[in-house]
Formats: sequence, C-alpha cells, structure tokens
Amino acid sequence: MKLLLIDGHYYAYRSFHAIRNLTNSRGEPTGAIYGFVKTLRRMIKDIRPDYAAVIWDMGLPERRVKLQPQYKQQRTEMPADMVPQLDIIQKIVPQLGFQSLGLPDTEADDLIASYAVAATGNKMEVVLATNDKDLFQLVNDHVLVYSTNKADLTAPHEFALLGHEHVVNKWGIPPLQIGEVLSLIGDTSDNIPGVDGLGVKTASAILRDHGPLDAILESPDRIRNERFREKIRASVELIRQNREMVRLDLDLPLPAAIDQLVITPDYPALIASLEACEFKSLLNEVKSEAGVPVSAAASAAPKNPAPSPAPVAPDPVPVPQAAAAPIPVAAKAPKSKKKTASLETQGQGELF
Repeated sequence: MKLLLIDGHYYAYRSFHAIRNLTNSRGEPTGAIYGFVKTLRRMIKDIRPDYAAVIWDMGLPERRVKLQPQYKQQRTEMPADMVPQLDIIQKIVPQLGFQSLGLPDTEADDLIASYAVAATGNKMEVVLATNDKDLFQLVNDHVLVYSTNKADLTAPHEFALLGHEHVVNKWGIPPLQIGEVLSLIGDTSDNIPGVDGLGVKTASAILRDHGPLDAILESPDRIRNERFREKIRASVELIRQNREMVRLDLDLPLPAAIDQLVITPDYPALIASLEACEFKSLLNEVKSEAGVPVSAAASAAPKNPAPSPAPVAPDPVPVPQAAAAPIPVAAKAPKSKKKTASLETQGQGELF
C-alpha cells in the first residue's frame, strides 16, 4: 500500500509563480489554481497511491519560536492576487478527492513527518511531494521524495522518486545526518543562523571525518582544521539550538486516520469549480472521467495560445497562520497588465 503526502503551500506557491497574469473572463486570477489542480492530477497518474492527503502550514510551533524568536520573521506577506486563489485551492482539494489536513500552531513538515512514520510503521510505502530540506531526513527504503525538477530527472523519465542515493550525492552524507548538517550551516529560508563560513560541503566533510555531531560538540578538538575547529568551538550553543530547531516532530496526533485518506473525488462539485474558473480543457478531462458528456464546442482548441509561464520560483515561502484555513494577510501586489489566456496551453513546462 502506498501513501502520498503533499506539501500544500509549496505546490500552491510553485503554481502561482509558474503561471502569472492568468485570469478568467471576470478578471479574477486563476493561474495558481490551474497549476495546482494539474499538478495534483499528474501526481496521481505518476505515483498511483492508495491513500493521499494535502497538508498545510497552520502556524509556528511554540518550541521553535521560544528557542529562536527570529524564526521565519523575514518572510513577506502573501501576494494580493494569491490570497483569493489559495481560498479556492483549499476548497478544491477535497473535491479532487484528497483530505486537506493541518493542525493549529503546526508546520506542514512536522505533520507530514508524523504521517510518514505512522505509515511506515504499518509497512506502507510513502511518497513525499515537497521541496522541504528537513523532510529529506526521512528518506529510506520505504520513504521517497517525488520530484519533477529537471535537475532530478534522467531521460526519458518525466518524474523522479528520490531516495538514499540522491541524498548522498547531493549532501555528501546519508539522510539521517541532514539534520546535523543543517544544525551546523543553519537555514537562511527559515532565518536560522549557522556557523559563520560553513556551507553544505564543508559541514558534510567535517561530519564524515570527525562525526557524529554529538561527539564533535563534546570535543571540538577532534577537528584537525584549526579555523573550523575554533568556529565550531565558539558556536556550540548555537549548534545545539539549531539541532532542536530542525528536529522534526514524529508523533503528532493525526487529524485523520491513514485508512480515511482514500482518494474519493466529488465530481459534481469539482466540475462546478472548474466551470467557474473557466478551465475548458481541464474541465473536459474531468467530465470524461466522470462520464459527463463533453460538447464539441467546449472541446475546441483555443485560437490564441497563451504565452509561456514565468520560471518557477525556488522554494516559495508562505507566511504560516494559525487559523483553520491558513490564509495569510495579503500584501500589495506589483501592478501588471492582466491577460485572459487559454488555460489549456499555460504552464506546460517543468511544473507539470
């Protein structure tokens, strides 16, 4: 049995940055919605899971904020044209057949980790759809990471399931030690400071040659390079803090049992949502699956194909919220000329 766990905010933002300036006839932005729906439908095709859930950030854990009050404080507010799209995305998730899950004051990676541990304990295979560095700590023979990023693909494959070998090639250490590397180097995307002058390669080499991390912190003298030895000696307390900051919660209460995560689309509601967004080609696909007749006019090819989408932004970062529906306060969006485009031809690059 296979469980797919999807990092909701990551894919919502990835879709938002991949397909910009896309609207329906009412002028409402729809690019992120389209990209998100297409991406999740592709995941089902690629992975063929037995169970699946979309998991959302719903605030910051108190333990991390108490330890480092600056945690994630550098992140900006959600773009104004993303706010209404996230509302619709979260409404569509259960219509696609996925449970939409989160816990108050909890980040998605912690809840994803708790589900992954529970599932592997029941001898299930787990696929994580995420770009979160922390979650690569979980990779093993039964937990893989789904990717469509070009850098991770080998021809002729259109997606990859990243495992132990990928982690070792990228990080220079096995998955269980990723937390130790992050403890040394910090994480700028989360505003976690690291030891000055240490990057991934250097930190990995130190751990390979002199680790594990606990032994290094107990006796920095074991590090031969004097410059790095003194840097780590002066940063022992920071490194111990970071170790706790990057530690994943593995035993959170699960808001839905795994056997409740069967994928069950609500086709009438999904069709109504796609009609409101004016996603003609996507609507026809769904109608065909649901056994609903598709008119010839509706299936006609668009006369004016849309322009190519903007490049996908690296590791987009939402502002976590503690509300049941995690919708951050909108920021002023940069002014741009909106264009109503044929959705069938938008975003067909790396995103899908």
